[in-house]
Amino acid sequence: MKYVLGKIRVELVLVIAYTVLFEVIHHFYHAISINIPIAVPTIIGTIISLLLAFKSNQAYDRWWEARIVWGGIVNDSRTLLRQVIAFYKDPDFSTEAHDYKERFAKRQAAWCYALAQALRGKDPYKPLTGLLNEKEMRFVKNHRHVPNALLMLHAKELKKAKEEGKINTYQQVEIDNTLTRLCDHMGKCERIKNTIFPTTYSMYIRFTLCLFILLLPFGLTDYLGWMQIPVIATIGAACFLIEKMAIHLQDPFESRPTDTPMITISTNIENNLMQMVYEYRDEFDDEAMPQVSRHIEPVKNAYFVL
Repeated sequence: MKYVLGKIRVELVLVIAYTVLFEVIHHFYHAISINIPIAVPTIIGTIISLLLAFKSNQAYDRWWEARIVWGGIVNDSRTLLRQVIAFYKDPDFSTEAHDYKERFAKRQAAWCYALAQALRGKDPYKPLTGLLNEKEMRFVKNHRHVPNALLMLHAKELKKAKEEGKINTYQQVEIDNTLTRLCDHMGKCERIKNTIFPTTYSMYIRFTLCLFILLLPFGLTDYLGWMQIPVIATIGAACFLIEKMAIHLQDPFESRPTDTPMITISTNIENNLMQMVYEYRDEFDDEAMPQVSRHIEPVKNAYFVL
């Protein structure tokens, strides 16, 4: 409740101060003799409810689209590693092949973290430590768009595997299709991030809302007297809260409690990918599984570290 009311504390204080001042002047000094029919603020309130409902629906659509996109990232990340593990020719279950798959898993996890950081306007290089080797880090640091550079590294690794005969052309095409879907998800996130909700629309809603609050005491003072203060404060708080909720939902990548939990999702993706790599090897190596817990346990705190 403290967090919720804190978002509208300025508006709430102004509404209460205005209503108290209005009632004091009207009751003690009789300086305000204008009475507005209650139908007038009622009509304006109806208009505001329609505007707020439309804005809330549009904002929720943006938020839900962002969540759907990140759900697709989860699915395609798992699909990508499953394809790499299944397609890569490894009849002897060699250490070289395992390292290749592990690098792919860590690079994909790094892509998820980097995309989340970039969307939130934070340092995309910070979460890459421990996931990329020195050569990969040098390649990424030469690019301004870190997630796109990581997809390029994926493509280069696929090309190398194709040239070495570890995968065939059809398998390369299938994996590349998955990379294309990941690139599409990245573009959709950037579209949501960079498409600004019309400012004039928000201004019209705020103007109409303020007009409604200003006129409301003129219509309620004869009916409620001093009781109109808590009534108008409650009505104003409800309207301003709905407006704030819509404003927060329309930008799902701004590091707010209502945002898409991208870091948590990325952490789950990393855990899933690394478990896929080690469990695959564990079928043929009884000593492989302990390494999963050593890798996964520190990642559980990644949300708080980032």
